[in-house]
Amino acid sequence: MTGPLREREEAHELLAAEAERARAGGGRFVLLRGATGTGRSALLEAAAAHAAGRGLRVLRARCSPEDTAVPFAAVLHLLGPVPEFADLAPGLDDRGSAARLWRLLRSYAARSPVLVAVDDVHLADEASRRWLVEAARRVDRLPVLVVATERSQYDIDPRPAGLTHTLSPSLVRTHTLAPLTDTAAATLVRDAFPTAPDDWTADVVHAGAGNPLLLHALLDDLHGTPPPSPVPGTCAALYPGAYPAAVSWWLDTTGPTTAETARTLAALEQADEAHRHTHPRPQAPPRTVAPAPLATTAALLADATGADPARVAGWLTAMARLGLLRADAEGRPRYAHPLLRDAVLSGWPGARRRAAHLAVAEAMLRRGDRVDAVARQLLGSGPVGLPWALRVLRDAVAVAVHQGRPDDAVVYLRRALAEPLPDDLRQRLLTELGSLEYASADAPAGLPRLAEALNLPAEPRDRVRTALALGTALAGRGEVRAAVQVLRAMEDGLTGHPELVRTVRTASALLSDQDQTVRREAYRWLTDTARRSPELVGATGQALLVRYAATAGASSAKAAMARLRTLLTEPAEPLAEPFLLGTAAAVAQWADELDEAEGLVERGLAGQRPSLLHPMQRALHDVLLDIAAARGDYTRLLTETRTATGTETEAEIGAGARAGAGTEAVPDADAETATETPATGAPTNADAHALLALVETGRAAQARRLAARFDLRGAPDSWELNRFLYARGILRLSDGDTTGALHDFLECGRRQSARAVLSPVVTPWRSAAARCRLALGSPREAIALAEEELRLARVWDTPRTVGRALRVLARATGGRRGLELAEESVALLRDSPADADLIAALLTQGRLLSTGGDRSRARDSLREAAERAERLGAVRLRSRAEEALRAGGARRTTTAHTGTASLTGSERRIAELAAAGRTNTEIADLLHIARRTVETHLTSAYRKLGIRRRGELGEALKGEA
Repeated sequence: MTGPLREREEAHELLAAEAERARAGGGRFVLLRGATGTGRSALLEAAAAHAAGRGLRVLRARCSPEDTAVPFAAVLHLLGPVPEFADLAPGLDDRGSAARLWRLLRSYAARSPVLVAVDDVHLADEASRRWLVEAARRVDRLPVLVVATERSQYDIDPRPAGLTHTLSPSLVRTHTLAPLTDTAAATLVRDAFPTAPDDWTADVVHAGAGNPLLLHALLDDLHGTPPPSPVPGTCAALYPGAYPAAVSWWLDTTGPTTAETARTLAALEQADEAHRHTHPRPQAPPRTVAPAPLATTAALLADATGADPARVAGWLTAMARLGLLRADAEGRPRYAHPLLRDAVLSGWPGARRRAAHLAVAEAMLRRGDRVDAVARQLLGSGPVGLPWALRVLRDAVAVAVHQGRPDDAVVYLRRALAEPLPDDLRQRLLTELGSLEYASADAPAGLPRLAEALNLPAEPRDRVRTALALGTALAGRGEVRAAVQVLRAMEDGLTGHPELVRTVRTASALLSDQDQTVRREAYRWLTDTARRSPELVGATGQALLVRYAATAGASSAKAAMARLRTLLTEPAEPLAEPFLLGTAAAVAQWADELDEAEGLVERGLAGQRPSLLHPMQRALHDVLLDIAAARGDYTRLLTETRTATGTETEAEIGAGARAGAGTEAVPDADAETATETPATGAPTNADAHALLALVETGRAAQARRLAARFDLRGAPDSWELNRFLYARGILRLSDGDTTGALHDFLECGRRQSARAVLSPVVTPWRSAAARCRLALGSPREAIALAEEELRLARVWDTPRTVGRALRVLARATGGRRGLELAEESVALLRDSPADADLIAALLTQGRLLSTGGDRSRARDSLREAAERAERLGAVRLRSRAEEALRAGGARRTTTAHTGTASLTGSERRIAELAAAGRTNTEIADLLHIARRTVETHLTSAYRKLGIRRRGELGEALKGEA
């Protein structure tokens, strides 16, 4: 150990005083005790130098384990260099030898005061220990100062009693060396690195763990890598390796049981640390280790190593007090620094480390610990071939998936596949792993896994699950034809399983939606087969045909829903049921049966296995987004699309909507100068909805940035691309780029028509293009587009589609006829769940009334539009209503942003039921709506009432009644 001694002033003063006492003729026995590395030897050397400077004769001995078999070896080391004692060869007569040695020491003391310095007396031979104990009883009558150092660290295997345990405390001055404080350690670091920043210094101090030996060794290793280079987290980055060598020496001095326990603790912590990097917790300052977590860790370590639990608990407490261990955020004992933990593990053979992980896992299993904690230990154990290990890993996968941690599930599955497995089980696990790897953005790894699983022998149902997953993954990468081919190739191997054949064919048709050419082929086959042999397509195939007719403008909503409700009563193959539910949910949403659609989605998602890719998983979530858009629930839309699009949180959305009251938009400060790198993938339905929601809530700058992420020129054909084209057209129209908007709407229409998607239930591109034509001075073209949309809308015949088409036609027509159309639109849309469409219709009605000179009725329509827009958070529509009011000479409308007055009728009714103690499920059953609808309305009510929990509803509603 190099460098100055810190915080040893009290020991220095004690030794200096006792040296003066010896010079005055009175002796003393001083025992310096301390843990390994606390500087006992350095302090003894300093005392010897001081004594020599004061005229004392210094006799030194350093005890060693190699000398324990030689009687009086330590004393011989003390006196051996003296010529008159060089030929001393003590025999078996210990009493005579001891007396002779004592007489010799007295003779030295007669000439001058003497310092006898014995280092590591705990390693001395037994005869020397007895001699030193006897010397302690006599030395007070001689000018002799005896100073011995003794290791006093707590070990799990009990060590022999200390040197002076049989002596009266009055005969010995004992001083115990404490660990360095952080302040003293930081001073040492700054002496070595004067320019080091505080955080770097603190990091080194933690790695030194209050131990002078470790701290000086680390400073020696860091000499070539001064700050700002970070303190390494692994010993492999240290040179020349003084620090890991010091830690290894410290472990060697503790005994095999303590060393094993120390390393097992490091292995346990390392497994937890890997999990913590994936799921970081808030950092807590170091604190005293809490009793309960310490006892829990002690019991676990004792069970895994076979040590005495009480001794393990004592060792953990001692190490915490020495500073080598600190408590983590949960109060569990952990090494003071990752580098210290790595040094403890260094040099431990891999086989022994794996065995320790297995032992900890087994101990956790016996204790009933959480399955994911046991699985984390198995990650480090290597294959064990034990049934319980595979069961634990699979259970951990299920827990991770349920808790939304797909990355953890992937790790556990990879480890499970390292175990010896039969082919059928390996096939199922590979299917899960490939699905999760694809879903967690590791698509290159997921596809080969799924392909491998498809080639393994398995039950027909399992092979179909794998084919569905592989087809979904391929379609997600734009390889739709390859996806359909994979599914069609399955049919030959499904002889005798007609229900599975129908499932595969339904999946092929559904996946073909991503490519217009493949889609035409798939639906042509589906239509012909259903006409000849309906039983070959089953209920799911027939449901797809209902949806196809709806999008082609060949069916009414009433007829479509009647047919689907009949199909839903038929028995369904479990693998095919999600297709039926998802298809019915999409059509129900188009038919304005939003609560029914939401219920169907919930049923469909409940039947899904989140760990398996399935074509309907994303489709079901897309329907949920479509439902939220139909309701104008921008808060929910932006919340649920935030991960994919980078939009704000729900709280930020609410704040932005309130801040935007009465303004044109809510742009970011640096929005206009921000640039975005185009995204490599194609836009999704979530992107389209997020873009529309950003426009409607006044976040034009954010909407522009989102639109700029995608280069649509190279995007593969899909219905989602068409949705995004429409959304980008709305953004451009809002920005005043009417020509650009018209291009997007017409391109959307061209692509939709090529897919035989003619009905405005999917994307009302004609009405949007009509608005552009009208703005560009082409009313005839605008009217033609609007009339065509109205014709198709009347085929479907729902208030939302017909009302929307009437509104645009009213605007294009103008005059008395236009006003009549607008009034019909408003009347229809009052029975629709689409508040945004009703607001737009009220705006059109108000403007036409104003143009016709009926300003009183115009103001009524426009005020209602502004108030509804305020409640909805539709900043763009509210701004336009207020502009129209001001243009008509009316004052700015004042609407309630918060409080009970801002609640919609549905929100108030649901809030009152919740305040009365009803659960969300009870409210949903009572009002015949979906539970998710209840949750959405309650979330909105909480925001408007300024509360955070259900228990505050009663007071909030009563306080503003």
